Amino acid sequence: MLSLEDCIALSGLTEDEIVASAQHEHIPEITAAELGNYLSRSPDGRLAIKSMIRDDIHAAEARGERDRVLALKMVLRNYVSEQRRLD
Repeated sequence: MLSLEDCIALSGLTEDEIVASAQHEHIPEITAAELGNYLSRSPDGRLAIKSMIRDDIHAAEARGERDRVLALKMVLRNYVSEQRRLD
């Protein structure tokens, strides 16, 4: 049986990216890992992941969650950097 950690490792995304996707989509992290695996394999999917993280940033800003905003901005920066490295 695969653990959550196994699924995250297989997804091609980081744990923080999976957590952000799970929160955005209101789904369990294991499901977000599967979604991330699917999305990370296509250019349109990669744009969708960036969009999810941006939406999460805006939502955290609206709630006044400064620490969460900063953390999500780091997640987005790292995701974009990794995608550039892979292209």
